[in-house]
Amino acid sequence: MDQGLLNGGNPDLPQLQALMHSIEFACSSIQMHVNPRAAEATLLSLYQSSRPYKACQFILENSQVANARFQAAAAIREAAIREWVFLSDDEKKSLISFCLCYVMQHASSPEGYVLAKTSSVAAQLMKRGWLEFSAAEKETFLYQVQQAITGSHGLDVKYRGINFLECLISEFSPSTSTAMGLPREFHDQCQASLERNYLKTFYSWAQDAGLSVSDKIIHSESAVPEVNACSAALLLMVQILNWDFRSNSSADGAKKQFASAFQTARSDNSSPKRSECVIVQPGPSWCDVLLTSGHVEWLLSLYNALRQKFSHADYWMDCPIAVSARKLIVQLCSLTGTIFTPESGHMQEQHLLRLLSGTLAWIDPPEIISKEIECGRSESEMLDGCRALLAIATVTTPLVFDQLLKSTRPFGTVTFLAVLMCEVTKAIMTNYTDEERWCWVARDILLDTWTAVLVPTDANRQNVFLSQEGIVAAANLFSLIVESELKVASLTAFGDDDENEYRQASVSAMDERLTSYALIGRAAIDFTVPLLTRLFSELIAKLHQGRGICDPTETLEELYTLLLVIGHVLSDDGEGETPLVPKAIQVYSTGTVEIEKHPVNELSSLIIRFAEQSLDAELRASFFSPRLMEAIIWFLARWSQTYLFPPIRENHQLDGSNKSWFSFFFGDQGKLVLNVVLSISKTTFISYPGEKELQALTCYQLLHGLVRRRDVCVQLVTLESWNDIAYAFANEKSLFSLNAAHQRSLAQSLVLSASGMKSLEASNQFVRHLMGPLTGYLLEMSGKNDIRNVAHQPDVILYVSCLFERFRGAASASEPRTQKAIYEMGFAIMSPVLTFLEIYKHEFAVVYMLLKFVVDWVEGQIIYLETEETAAVVNFCMCLLQIYSSHNIGKISLSLSSTLLSEANTEKYKDLRALLQLLTHLCSKDLVDFSSESIDAQGINISKVVYLGLHIVTPLISLDLLKYPKLCHDYFSLLSHMLEVYPEMVAQLNNESFSNVLGTLDFSLHHQDLEVVHTCLSSLKALASYHYKETADGKVGLGSHATGHTDRDGKLQEGILSRFLRSLLQFLLYEDYSIDLISSAADALLPLILCEQGLYQRLAHELTERQTNLMFKSRLTNALQSLTSSNNLSTKLDRPNYQKFRKNLHNFLIEVRGFLRTM
Repeated sequence: MDQGLLNGGNPDLPQLQALMHSIEFACSSIQMHVNPRAAEATLLSLYQSSRPYKACQFILENSQVANARFQAAAAIREAAIREWVFLSDDEKKSLISFCLCYVMQHASSPEGYVLAKTSSVAAQLMKRGWLEFSAAEKETFLYQVQQAITGSHGLDVKYRGINFLECLISEFSPSTSTAMGLPREFHDQCQASLERNYLKTFYSWAQDAGLSVSDKIIHSESAVPEVNACSAALLLMVQILNWDFRSNSSADGAKKQFASAFQTARSDNSSPKRSECVIVQPGPSWCDVLLTSGHVEWLLSLYNALRQKFSHADYWMDCPIAVSARKLIVQLCSLTGTIFTPESGHMQEQHLLRLLSGTLAWIDPPEIISKEIECGRSESEMLDGCRALLAIATVTTPLVFDQLLKSTRPFGTVTFLAVLMCEVTKAIMTNYTDEERWCWVARDILLDTWTAVLVPTDANRQNVFLSQEGIVAAANLFSLIVESELKVASLTAFGDDDENEYRQASVSAMDERLTSYALIGRAAIDFTVPLLTRLFSELIAKLHQGRGICDPTETLEELYTLLLVIGHVLSDDGEGETPLVPKAIQVYSTGTVEIEKHPVNELSSLIIRFAEQSLDAELRASFFSPRLMEAIIWFLARWSQTYLFPPIRENHQLDGSNKSWFSFFFGDQGKLVLNVVLSISKTTFISYPGEKELQALTCYQLLHGLVRRRDVCVQLVTLESWNDIAYAFANEKSLFSLNAAHQRSLAQSLVLSASGMKSLEASNQFVRHLMGPLTGYLLEMSGKNDIRNVAHQPDVILYVSCLFERFRGAASASEPRTQKAIYEMGFAIMSPVLTFLEIYKHEFAVVYMLLKFVVDWVEGQIIYLETEETAAVVNFCMCLLQIYSSHNIGKISLSLSSTLLSEANTEKYKDLRALLQLLTHLCSKDLVDFSSESIDAQGINISKVVYLGLHIVTPLISLDLLKYPKLCHDYFSLLSHMLEVYPEMVAQLNNESFSNVLGTLDFSLHHQDLEVVHTCLSSLKALASYHYKETADGKVGLGSHATGHTDRDGKLQEGILSRFLRSLLQFLLYEDYSIDLISSAADALLPLILCEQGLYQRLAHELTERQTNLMFKSRLTNALQSLTSSNNLSTKLDRPNYQKFRKNLHNFLIEVRGFLRTM
């Protein structure tokens, strides 16, 4: 290929034709898979060439190969964006005009993808020059587009004009814009400008385009080409309404304070949402276009006219114009914000009523539509009707939402919503299948609608109460929902667990859906609780009546499902906090005097009594399958966090009568229930061996939930059942059958419960009694003469693993109250840890377990230790590092990088990460220290220990290992911390260790993870600023590491500061990176320049001398001068000077980076 032709020459016709043929041949070769590498090289040369515009335009206008034209358009985009800074204004405008004219002139071309690409190029170039072009120049371009859309140039031109606007809006929207290597401020300014000056105008053009062809579409007897243009116009309007409007947020204060019932759009992220609902808030200036122009009426009339016209053609519902029209209607349902001004009165209510009336036919009557869908009719219209309800519910209050339908029907919208969902639920029940059907999708949308109605908005957290009619509707719906879930449970009782959603082992499988069910149930709480009590009682009776007579599997599965439903209704998820009694249940008052007779307490007691039956061996064997026990444990875990010893003080807003009923499980009654719960927990450990899911629920949800509340711990430690678990844990072998992770969790829970002891000494004594026997076992094992001979037997490995998992669990539960006992535990087994580390040096799993124990123990202890204790821990850690190093040094290196995906090397990565965490925790002693005497006074230098640890660990970490994200983060976080806090220690590293640090820093500078690059830049800043300040005071600073040194081969190695000054300048000027890094890079570059001013001047001179273009050379010289002199930059390394240099670097890169990267 002629490179002179590609690089901006003045080609003649034969040259252009030759180039075109070469591009066509390359495109054909790729399609035919003939020598694709050479073909790709040809196309790449076109993309990377300088000023290929004439050649690309020739190809677009003359080539008969569509893909060649596509590549030519793409090459125009690549070159223009790359060379934009040195294109003249006329060249920029000429390129945009060419693309627009090409699209309009070839609007009827069958190769639509070429036209779409060319439109996209025009849109991207227009955005690139948006802030440069004057208003008149923009109007010139957009006038061509307006004429195409609203003029009489034909339907194809109209369609292509609309398509260009779609591309333009997509480019100006931050979420869909194309990267241009420009700062975010550029994109934000473009977005604001388009929204402020043109977006509404584009919507009007789309309205006019749709209006101009709608009559012909409606009155034609057959399909007409106007349909495509109308569909495109409708989709453009949908795209515009999906815009992230910013101007609405800057409305005047009075409008912000408009206390309309519609003003607050729901954005409560805590509510379960499965269906997307985009809120449209365009601001008051859009009122004339969207509300007062008759736009909604035209849209509804268009759709209804076409709906009636094609009433016997089911396929029509899924054709583009129908889908586009429904999307726009649904989008208009979510219109809210300051477009409805205080002066507009009930305008939003009228707007929503108009839309609801227009869409009601899509979903009413529900029973008929459901039957038609089951008989083959498309479900798309019905689902869009559900989405319209969701949108309306999202932008208004429950009261107004319910009132909307009452103006035309004898019942409210909430009642209709319940009836509609009843039909959807019946459809699920009638034809249940494992495959997702339309009724599943409709159910999820309608559940989100109920959530929007029943969950309070952010602005008003008051509880939502329905009218009496709405309560009855919710009660009927909830009854049907429960019936449906029980029927499905019964039908799938014998199904395959792996293939059936309802038979998944995890009790959280239905959690999202059940949370929405619970909201509906709580809305009719007076009906819900008695219903659930009756159903649960009936199932228990049925279970006992059929004992020994019939298979209980179906009944057990129904109980399983019902427990999940009841758990969600009675209590909220306690993830991260202690849940209170739900507000709807707090106010549930029956007027009864006896609190044990309260319906909620009766239901809770019924379930607890049933669960207690699992303690009977015969009943357990008959009824209590592992799956049912999972539901029981899950329910007890969720329920106990809310009702068992509830935090009454936080419910002070309630009157005394309501307080009393849910304090039923607080005193002696609470102790009785807690004792039952603990007994059931022990049963799951002993009587259900191998049931990991069940035991995981017991450990992680039930017991952890209990011990995280101190008021419960106070009761726990007094109960015989809890002490039985603790005794069995410490002295018996029965619990060694648990999974290793579950043993760790159980140890953690037991130690945490010590916070319930009355005194500090009692808490520590509890831990000593708990862990002392285990410590003795380990000491005894490690001291046996034949331990090295028997240690590798499977049962011994398992026993040692279980012991260390328990120690690790206890260590992770360390608190100030139990710190002394946990330290004693760890101190006592220091020697066994080192012994077993040597013995099991080839057992990766055991080594990792030992390391993680030490990591957790040091993390919990280090900041509390006195000087002698600290010295012991530091010496122990040094011994551990040395033993690990002696057995592992060299086993992971660059020479073995090809095997890093093997299991063994993955285990090594885990070990090294644990060691890095250990060093990080040791560092914390210098930052936070609660000891009575400073460790420095006793000569304990944490920095030396950690640097020695780095010296041991760093050779084990190859550049390939740093590709593991977690290890990489831990390593560079520790390294950054050390270099920032103890930079003086770098000077003391030997050349080998320093070379390792240097290599990893260079690696991290070019890492794809921004956080890693940030840590590298922070490290460079720390080193350079330390050296600069030290040398300014006449000290050596980094010494030979900064000035350079001679390596083993006699070659002079450049100093670290010189090396990274070169690397960082190269990185900033020529490489791809996020603009978020510029500030951190500036903070690193300034001290590097101050330390190596001579080198910086040489590099700047070399850079300018390489420029052959005199204009660019002058711009670069001035920019380099401004970089170190603008804004009164000084040689100080203080905060104001760093801020000045950040601005200088930002301006410098904007000025020179564009043309430097194109040379």
